[in-house]
Amino acid sequence: RQEEEGATLCRKLDYQELTPCLIEITAVWEKMLSSQQREVDEDGMEKQETDKENTVSPDELLECVKKGVPRSLRGQIWLFLIQQRQQMGGSASDNSYSDANYDDLLKQLTTHQHAILIDLGRTFPNHPYFSTPLGPGQLELFNLLKAYSLLDTEVGYCQGLSFIVGVLLMHMEEISAFHVLKYLMYGLGLRKQFRPNMTALQLKLYQLTRLLHDHYKDVYDHFEAHEISPTLYAAPWFLTLFASQFPLGFVARVFDMVFVQGIDALFKVALMLIGNHRALILQCDTFESIVDFLKITLPEMVQVQMERIINQAFELDVERELRAYEVEYYVLSEEITFSSTRQHQQQQQQQQQIQKQDTGTTTEARFPRIEKRRMSIDLEMLYRLENQNRALKNQNQELVEKLQVRMFC
Repeated sequence: RQEEEGATLCRKLDYQELTPCLIEITAVWEKMLSSQQREVDEDGMEKQETDKENTVSPDELLECVKKGVPRSLRGQIWLFLIQQRQQMGGSASDNSYSDANYDDLLKQLTTHQHAILIDLGRTFPNHPYFSTPLGPGQLELFNLLKAYSLLDTEVGYCQGLSFIVGVLLMHMEEISAFHVLKYLMYGLGLRKQFRPNMTALQLKLYQLTRLLHDHYKDVYDHFEAHEISPTLYAAPWFLTLFASQFPLGFVARVFDMVFVQGIDALFKVALMLIGNHRALILQCDTFESIVDFLKITLPEMVQVQMERIINQAFELDVERELRAYEVEYYVLSEEITFSSTRQHQQQQQQQQQIQKQDTGTTTEARFPRIEKRRMSIDLEMLYRLENQNRALKNQNQELVEKLQVRMFC
């Protein structure tokens, strides 16, 4: 039995670390984990006592994560980081999902079954734990995605979730992975970007664009000149936490950052990825070459570069900027909506005046007068505002269509 469990663990953790964790750092983690008194709740989730004496300071946790997380202990450490963050009140809480029983959810049927089954073979197809059709890995993946789709009916199942779940299953048991997924989605607010309107994802893409504008203006201008939308390259980064395109060693370090610094870590990694390859990006002189570089060449960078990017991302502080960009995004959205509504109302009033003045006029005499009034309207402004409003309303649908075509290819 122990040999089977050991073989399964080897298959799960079959990826190359960026930098193997030093023995001294591993010993620190082992001591930190062993000092916590653990118990297992009825759902199988490890719980730690909330004694303040067992709470580790955020700065100490951050320094430990920066120095490295041993692959063999990574799942336990993620659980430990979550519990420490919750004890210190470092994540939002939502009790609406906490009472859901995993086994009860698995007994139910989901309307997303077909979509989940289709994506099983597309999720880490070359990883030994998930490569066997309907093998243990794919079955766990299906169970977890099914359970979450029933738990969160608003989100249900979306492409991208399978990669996040797959990474969790590589590092921990199925039941623990389910609880960690709930923490990511509800506790850290990741579910917002998977809602049907995808407004939160649009906000993230806007924030990344503004970061590029303020930190790497030449890259921003280059993207603008070649019509490179962040949807084309950054949407899968946010939706899968980089797991759909980048090596697992790099992805594991991104998850390390998220569990200690929150979702803002994704922006820091994305900004450092682009910033470190600024010169190469600027050398790409066509739409196709830029997209190919961001989607194909970038994920194939050498491990030394990946480790440097992670280290730089740890030191970057963009929290204030992100909050300012968020306010800016919503103000601009409201202004566009208000301007369009106001212009529409003015147009209706003008049409009503025309109809009122032309009452009783013959059809032959009315047409020239109507045409003359129409020509007096500022058509350029009208069309611009209408197009802005239409673009805002249709952006969600366009985003979904683009993601389906481009995201996972």
